[in-house]
Amino acid sequence: MSPIGESIAEVQAAVSRAQLARAEALKLAEPTPVRLVAVSKTKPVEMLKEAYDAGHRHFGENYVQELVDKTPLMPEDTQWHFIGHLQSNKVAMLLKGCPTLSCLETIDSEKLARAVDKSWSSLYPERKLRVMIQVNTSSEDTKNGVEASEVAELARTIATELTGLELVGLMTIGAPDYSGCRTEDFESLHKCRAEAAAATGVDPMTLELSMGMSADFENAVREGSTSVRVGSSIFGARGPKA
Repeated sequence: MSPIGESIAEVQAAVSRAQLARAEALKLAEPTPVRLVAVSKTKPVEMLKEAYDAGHRHFGENYVQELVDKTPLMPEDTQWHFIGHLQSNKVAMLLKGCPTLSCLETIDSEKLARAVDKSWSSLYPERKLRVMIQVNTSSEDTKNGVEASEVAELARTIATELTGLELVGLMTIGAPDYSGCRTEDFESLHKCRAEAAAATGVDPMTLELSMGMSADFENAVREGSTSVRVGSSIFGARGPKA
């Protein structure tokens, strides 16, 4: 097995242990599934292909141009997650350049949601784009994401008005220093999920929680995350953006 393949296996094993710990603590019949998104920003395609050859399919990118450049160089069944801040003027570039986009995890305003819906619906009317609402759980001016108090209304808008989008969950980054989510961040996202579910008339458990990165993904899984975004633990320390 390649070094990156070994790293993925180690991270996946840690995720599995955390899943079991949560299932035991809550006396669940079986662990809740958790997706591992390999964050590959600034990493060369050769490293992504190494992960792909090891069986991994979900990759997260932060920069529009980088994702657009990598998309045609990877197999068509690669599951791309856009996890960076998306400006409205870059929406068309992203969606045209990555038609196989699996999930856009960073919807942080109604304006952006409407722009994405309009562009996606015109490009790919045959299917909906899976999206998540990014929540600023730490209420910092320097962080992107909607305030917790705004989540329910945005969820309602996406679910009832934006027919090109499918709301599949909520995402947060967490602590001010990016070291991971604090207890209050986890609690806030769980509360937001309950409110979003009530606003859209769905079971809260059908909405994913994308929380947890390299520094805290195990704790995030124990706290109920269903999707973790791990980069440096798989690919090594992140280099400067090209």
